[in-house]
Amino acid sequence: MNAPSPVLVSQLEAVGIIELARPEKFNCLSTAAYEAIEAAINAFEKPDSGVRAILIRAQGKHFCTGADLAEFKALRVDSDKLKHFLGFGHAVLKRLEASPLPVVGACQGLALAGGSELMLACDVIFASKDAKFGDQHAQYGLLPGWGGTQRFPRAIGLRRGLDLLFTARWLDAETALSWGLVNYVVESDKLWDSALEYCNKLATRSRVGLAGMKRLARQGMDMTLEAGLKLEEEAVHAGLTHEDVTEGLAAFEARRTPVFK
Repeated sequence: MNAPSPVLVSQLEAVGIIELARPEKFNCLSTAAYEAIEAAINAFEKPDSGVRAILIRAQGKHFCTGADLAEFKALRVDSDKLKHFLGFGHAVLKRLEASPLPVVGACQGLALAGGSELMLACDVIFASKDAKFGDQHAQYGLLPGWGGTQRFPRAIGLRRGLDLLFTARWLDAETALSWGLVNYVVESDKLWDSALEYCNKLATRSRVGLAGMKRLARQGMDMTLEAGLKLEEEAVHAGLTHEDVTEGLAAFEARRTPVFK
């Protein structure tokens, strides 16, 4: 009998949903989980999928507390397999960041270590009031394996990022909000509905326009301001003839809501 999938994939109108589904294991991330996430991204990005935004959420009390330690321990003795395990996780998180679709995360309970690294790869993050964020690697002589040393400092600044990594402490939701680690904090029983409502709002926007904004913003983070502005200028000129721009301008003139294909 096949084991149940660690990730459930579904679509609700224009929102593609990736749902971590191992609450009894705190939704830990395994190779199988990453394979399912990658397959979902591939399916959602197809032009005929109808998906305009991706929502990542998790079953149970906690979002995700990190890697599957049973798998990690088994792979630790095989350098090549361990390298693949870590590298594959990196590749999938990069896919989320590079996806032309907006990716929204909804976190409840604990989002720690690999769970925080998955969250950090999202574009917009909702947190329940009971959520806590952190990285425990320093307690055990380990290094973050899926981008924590790079994405935490980029999200909240170098000193705050290093403090969080060094101390292995947990940030509560309100602190995470004030530090800019998450975008919204909502009541626990409204987390999924709030994140889904946000995704549905994004679904009314131009898919091409949002993809362009995401690409420019993320690529620009690794450029000088001058280079980033040049990249934006080139993209604006290249996109002015797109049918979504024509529809947007026509809707503005007619004082109606645009309808993007």
